[in-house]
This record gives sequence, C-alpha cells and structure tokens, in this order.
Amino acid sequence: MKTNKKKVKVSTVLIYVFFIFMMVIYLAPVAWIAMTSLKTRPEIYKNPFALPQVLQWGNYAVAWKAGKLGIAMLNSLFVCVITLILTMLIGSMAAFAIGRMRWKLSGAVMVYILIGMMIPVHCVLIPLFVRFANLGLNNSLWGLILPYLTFSLPTSVFIMTGFFRSIPNELLESACIDGCSIYRIFFSVALPLSRTGLFVTGLMTFIGNWNELLLALVFISDDTKKTLPVALTKFVTPYQTNYDKMFPAIMIAIIPTIIVYSLFSNQIVDGLTTGAVKG
Repeated sequence: MKTNKKKVKVSTVLIYVFFIFMMVIYLAPVAWIAMTSLKTRPEIYKNPFALPQVLQWGNYAVAWKAGKLGIAMLNSLFVCVITLILTMLIGSMAAFAIGRMRWKLSGAVMVYILIGMMIPVHCVLIPLFVRFANLGLNNSLWGLILPYLTFSLPTSVFIMTGFFRSIPNELLESACIDGCSIYRIFFSVALPLSRTGLFVTGLMTFIGNWNELLLALVFISDDTKKTLPVALTKFVTPYQTNYDKMFPAIMIAIIPTIIVYSLFSNQIVDGLTTGAVKG
C-alpha cells in the first residue's frame, strides 16, 4: 500500500512539473514581449532580456498612431466577425446534413470538403488574385472574407459533424413526432446540444483569421483597409526594424486573443474533450 501511494505521489509530482514546464514555455515569450514593449530602443539593443529601467508606456501611444492600429483593428474585427458568423452558420448546416441526414452522396461530399484541409493557401494564391482582380474584389475586405470563409469551412464541418453524430437518435425522433420541421430540429434541438462544438470551431476560426497575414498582404494595398497583421509590417523596413514600436503593436494585437481565450477557456476544453470522446 505504501509503495503504491509513493508511486501515485511521484506520478502526480511529475505531472505537475510537466504542466509547469509547459506553462513557462508558452508564457515566457508573451512575458518577454510585454517587458520589451516598455523599453527604449537603446535598451533593447543593449540587453534585450534585462528589465526596463523606466517603463515606457508612451511606446503604446506612439505605436498606435504610427501603425494606424485603430483602423487596422476595426478592419480585422469586421473581417473576422463576418467570417465567423458565416462559417458557423454554413458549416453547422452542412455538418448536420452530412452527419444526421441520409442521402447517397453524403460521404462523397464529406471527402470533398475535407480535401480543402489538405490544400495550402500558397497553391491557390495566384489563381485567387487573378480571379478576384477580374471580379473587382482586390483591395476589398469582402475579398478577404471569401477566402477566409473557404479555408475555415472544412475544419468547421469536420468538427461539427462529430458533434451532430453524437446526438441520440431518440431526441431527433421525438422532435419529428412532435411535428418539427427539419429546420426547427436543427435550430431548436441539434444546434443547442452542439454549442460546445460551436465554441471550438468559432474560436479556431476567429483566431486563425485574426492572425492571417499572407492573403491580407497580397489582396489589400490601401492603408485604410489593411488588417492588423499587415499593419504590424509597417515597423519593419529594408534597413531597420523599429523594435520600440513593433513590440507594443504586437501586444496590442494579441490582447484580444488572450481575452477571448480567458473568457471561453472552460467551453473550449469541454468542446475538445467531448469531440475527442464522442467523435
């Protein structure tokens, strides 16, 4: 008995040590960026890992004005929110049709959608640019929403299909007996029961599009329409990098993602564990 208790204690200590080690690995870069954002440029070049002698809170105001981060954040918010709404609506409806409705081509359609997860954005960048130029969608925020939606849908459909398949048949059958239409079953029964999956897919969609750079850098040339990741590139020139402005701008860019993770962390964990067990 004593040896078993010792083994349990040792394993518990090792688990906690591992989690602390992983926490330090993930939090250390963020802490270093936050610390460096409060330094002057000479301090950054002299000793980048030392604490700031005087906290330079003015760096944030300078970075906000120099990078036009206000309009860039609004552009990113608009693109990400519209993409999020469309992805969750279209993705959940497609997943419900594939996971719960019986039709011959459901498996083939699922495979076709999953192929989208295997195609990197670099392969379609030039064809997209040419097609959007012909349609007049270049240098437009809607020209970003369309490819963002396209690349977000496969993951959303894949995750939500697992959640819809985990719903007991008896619930859907009872809804049919009560006279519910297929749309009423979807919005009133299936969707509320799969809200944890919506949290997971919604967060993945929002964070992925919030941090996306390549498409926004290629499709947007007007400063008033640039998103936040593109605005951060203003601090890097061919001859120097304005670290005293770039690090505060990076902190401003990651604060919304930190807030989102903090608010919905429990729902995210529940969604991931539920999908892992029932999917």
